[in-house]
Amino acid sequence: MSGGGRRRERKERPKVDDSKPPPEVVVFLQWEPVPLEQIKVLLKKTADEIQSELNQVLGFWNHQVCMKEAALLDYYVCGFCWAKDADFSPTQTSFIMAVLHMLLDNIRDKQMALVENMLEFTKALAAACHRSSTEMENASPLLSTDEAMALIGHIENSLFQKHRLYELLFTSDREENLTTAERTLEVFGRQHPLTPLEEGIPAHLHHDWSPRQLDRHCEL
Repeated sequence: MSGGGRRRERKERPKVDDSKPPPEVVVFLQWEPVPLEQIKVLLKKTADEIQSELNQVLGFWNHQVCMKEAALLDYYVCGFCWAKDADFSPTQTSFIMAVLHMLLDNIRDKQMALVENMLEFTKALAAACHRSSTEMENASPLLSTDEAMALIGHIENSLFQKHRLYELLFTSDREENLTTAERTLEVFGRQHPLTPLEEGIPAHLHHDWSPRQLDRHCEL
């Protein structure tokens, strides 16, 4: 070329195959309050030790005197022990506990009805049962079909069948209920141990078995 110009060569750009979809990234729930390493340790402990550890993690310090905290602690401990007895892996156990926590939060914070909460559970379970399309090692789903069915049974027994009770647990005013109970108890005064209730008792029976008549029969 004249003028000492350099010849420019066009570099061909690599062709991109648009026919293949991008790799899917499947994200499933994991329980944030307890790291995976701590779950591995907990899976080797007894039920009493698990309860003690979870009590500290969740902060249910009044579970021995507070019915609400006792019920919630039992909910988490039973779920963890169930996963342990079913021989789930630490990652699977973390997912199970995260699901239990999510469903409970849906009742407490979002006031979800049973049907809505079941739909949320279905979405979380679908992610855990999803088989990735990427050519990666360990691309199998987090839960097999049998494991998913076992989890469904546990969630149904531990939460869905008691959904209304947990709704009441988070919405009812326990102090008002206790005050009402105390007022009800104050109505009853101290009476003679053998004094019958007057309402609904025929007059002649009430007269024959009054405390004075009973004392007379005892003297005879």
